[in-house]
Amino acid sequence: MAEGLAVRGELLREVEQFLYREARLLDERRFQAWLDLFTDDVRYWMPVRSTRYPRRSQAIAILNPARYEEEELGKESDLAIFDETKETLCRRVARLDTGMAWAEDPPSRTRHIVSNVEVEPADTEAEIRVFSNFVVYRNRGETEQDFYVGGRRDTLRDVAGAWKIARRTIVLDQNVLLAKNVSIFF
Repeated sequence: MAEGLAVRGELLREVEQFLYREARLLDERRFQAWLDLFTDDVRYWMPVRSTRYPRRSQAIAILNPARYEEEELGKESDLAIFDETKETLCRRVARLDTGMAWAEDPPSRTRHIVSNVEVEPADTEAEIRVFSNFVVYRNRGETEQDFYVGGRRDTLRDVAGAWKIARRTIVLDQNVLLAKNVSIFF
């Protein structure tokens, strides 16, 4: 039993180091190296979040019964803030080098803080599920500042002995974004 705990501890530490390295690559704007952390079939998804009231709520009367739905995250088939593939992520990164990415001219300065990392088995032996929380601070120009707070649900896949992100779901805590744009990566 103690041996199994050591292996899990080693795996957790390995995954934490992977996520910390990813955060550093983003903060250093090393986007090509960041893209190498993804599988070719990745889905990078940030669903829209809305405020929903439980059906048992007595706090407010809702005229539209659909607002009583329990699920506050959009479905996989709904419109999302991000719904990216490896190809679209590569195009976004390539666009940053064109001089035509107005939302990133001048470039944003970011700081990605990752915490509360948990690892659990996935459906296949080559994959694991990873849950983590994040705070991303973004500063651009002289006065623009944004904070994004939320959680990520990742599926990491062992590809030739290295972890790669096969799926990322990004769940922001805020359901109304006050930023002028969402041009950074999470």
